[in-house]
Amino acid sequence: MKDKLVTSSYCFILAANFLLYFGFWLMMPVLPFYLTEVFHVNKATIGVVLSCYTIAALCVRPFSGYLLDTFARKPLYLLAYFIFTAVFGGYLVAGTLTFFIILRIIHGISFGTVTVGGNTIVIDIMPSSRRGEGLGYYGLANNIAMSIGPMVGLFMHDAGVSYTVIFCCSLGLCLAGFLCALSVKTPFKPPVKRMPVSLDRFILLKGLPAGFSLLLLSVPYGMTTNYVAMYARQIGIDASTGFFFTFMALGMAVSRLFSGRQVDHGKIIQVINVGLYVVIVSFFLLSGCVYFIQWDKTLCTVLFFGISLLLGIGFGIMFPAYNTLFVNLAPNNQRGTATSTYLTSWDVGIGIGMLAGGYIAEISTFDKAYLFGACLTIVSTLYFYLKVSPHYNKNRVR
Repeated sequence: MKDKLVTSSYCFILAANFLLYFGFWLMMPVLPFYLTEVFHVNKATIGVVLSCYTIAALCVRPFSGYLLDTFARKPLYLLAYFIFTAVFGGYLVAGTLTFFIILRIIHGISFGTVTVGGNTIVIDIMPSSRRGEGLGYYGLANNIAMSIGPMVGLFMHDAGVSYTVIFCCSLGLCLAGFLCALSVKTPFKPPVKRMPVSLDRFILLKGLPAGFSLLLLSVPYGMTTNYVAMYARQIGIDASTGFFFTFMALGMAVSRLFSGRQVDHGKIIQVINVGLYVVIVSFFLLSGCVYFIQWDKTLCTVLFFGISLLLGIGFGIMFPAYNTLFVNLAPNNQRGTATSTYLTSWDVGIGIGMLAGGYIAEISTFDKAYLFGACLTIVSTLYFYLKVSPHYNKNRVR
């Protein structure tokens, strides 16, 4: 009976999280076009507006981790989920850029809380012997949604679907996800002793080296999810860029079939190393597409979508490993803090990627932005090898 309860709750939390990410990322690649066509802003301003939610999520994540470690997790999770869903209704009536920015900030605050809550609930639900596998499939649901969502959004935009309809679709998906979240059964969490307020109650200090490495990786990832459609249009790739996210999702799905189990077998460092090498190659190839297309347009188009498959494989391999690495550095009463630090690191990089990508494209071109991102992946790899790996082996608690 207990196993059935765990399985059903796990399925509901997977569905809730998938629909949340799907609804959010459905509109993400469409927003640059929306801001350009409706509010007539330039590329640098687009980067600032899009990054507002990331900055807000960054500010709230450390506090959300502390709250989730201190109070009942499910009520906080549901409250954040409801607010996150309601904001989509606000987008439908946003008539000014200022109001739109306010909505983005509220979205970021709720997103920062609901994602930490969902991730922490998964850790609570899954037995420790299958935690890596559980986080792997949970992360797969996230990443497939983050890949399919932009694909569907771009297909809808290219087909001439109005922005109002796209926002309504996002709202409907998140409403369905909220219903799934209501059905999740969480294990009893006994009251905890209030610990003195200190920095390590909000940030997992032992996770900072890994967080910096992950931040560097998420910068080019943020550029890709937000600007790859504009980059393809800039260099002359005619094929629908929605397929870029299709192949990325496929790569993530394939990699998650085995990476989570390898993590459960203790091969966290090895798994991350493999993913790092794949991602380095992918981003350098992506930045080089501006030159490859001058030689052979068809071959460059094939390479463009091949790169998306490699990116999916690389990040799909690393996500559950990085997540488990943070959890293994924290005691049980700091699971929320560990998850918060992991997601904060990722969001900081995504926000920097949005800002940097828009700014570099404004003063130069998108290929230079991706070249900058590719160089950051090399720095991340060197730092992981020299600092993160030995630090983890010395400080892990499980």
